[in-house]
Amino acid sequence: MVDQTIRLQKFLAENGVASRRKSEELIAQGKVKINGIKAAIGDKVNPYRDIVTVFGKKVERQKEKRYIMLHKPRGFITTMSDEMDRKCITMLLRDIEERVYPIGRLDRESEGLILLTNDGDFANLMMHPKQHVGKTYRVTVKQNATEDQIEKLRTGIVLEGKKTAPAEVAVITKEDNRMVLKFVLYEGRNRQIRKMCEALGLEVSRLKRTAVGELKLGMLPQGKWRDLTETEVRDLCAVAKNKPEPETKSKNKRKK
Repeated sequence: MVDQTIRLQKFLAENGVASRRKSEELIAQGKVKINGIKAAIGDKVNPYRDIVTVFGKKVERQKEKRYIMLHKPRGFITTMSDEMDRKCITMLLRDIEERVYPIGRLDRESEGLILLTNDGDFANLMMHPKQHVGKTYRVTVKQNATEDQIEKLRTGIVLEGKKTAPAEVAVITKEDNRMVLKFVLYEGRNRQIRKMCEALGLEVSRLKRTAVGELKLGMLPQGKWRDLTETEVRDLCAVAKNKPEPETKSKNKRKK
């Protein structure tokens, strides 16, 4: 679990109240409260949940870039609004003050890891056709795919007049009339895996994105989100650029 909290004096310093040392003095003098309760040296706060006041005035959090991972459940569409009143991922992100938007999509019946951000450069880097970061999926099909079908999935299938890029495809489990496959894609066409399988007569019963690059969904519950750490953001950028990315200004180490 990623710790969501930071030391109170660090929070005050990062949001322009005073230096850390001066902030400690203010705390010791009883001038600082957390959610209406007098703070003490050593207290920690969640910057996205707790209300901190100094001399009775609320400390406004500095605006910063956000990099978020969401575990999208089935039945939600990957848009911020919908004219047909379908369930949107916005309903799962109501606690986020910044206006973030999804990087790529998962169709309504698919689930798993979605990245969201308000950093346009980061979004473009993640989505650029020449720099796509590999996305990993766990795909359940109702039939047992043959070796020939799996090889075609790996080498590419013509969809709408254009052949798909090579993909990594491996069998995870195989049972009677049921097979679980692992896909790693490096391009992002609309409903690509479903269409690839359909072209070969394979029916997808479940599709879940489990990772983007080395960033794994892990134990994040369905419908929940968390901020990426600075290291996770830098690692994703480095994979896309094949070189280290300068440290971001994001201070996110929180989870929702």
